[in-house]
Amino acid sequence: MSDETGKDKSIELSPHAKEKIKRLIVTGITEEKAVKTVRNPESLTLGYFGRKIAQSTLTDELLLRVIYEETDNNILVVTLYPAKRKRYE
Repeated sequence: MSDETGKDKSIELSPHAKEKIKRLIVTGITEEKAVKTVRNPESLTLGYFGRKIAQSTLTDELLLRVIYEETDNNILVVTLYPAKRKRYE
């Protein structure tokens, strides 16, 4: 997979993703960080239902995982969450 994920596509966050950011802001997760992770992930894997999972580092112990759907015209962030690095690296 290319690391040039949707460079020219608009990125929208689902209502669920926006709600999660409100609750997770204390961990350093912001809408800007989510968008940056989708645009330039440290790693990219395939998820269920054709979704993609972009990852970036939050802290020494945590990653940000952003699950999104990509169409011809845009990217929809479905959800996001912090995860322990040792589980996914």
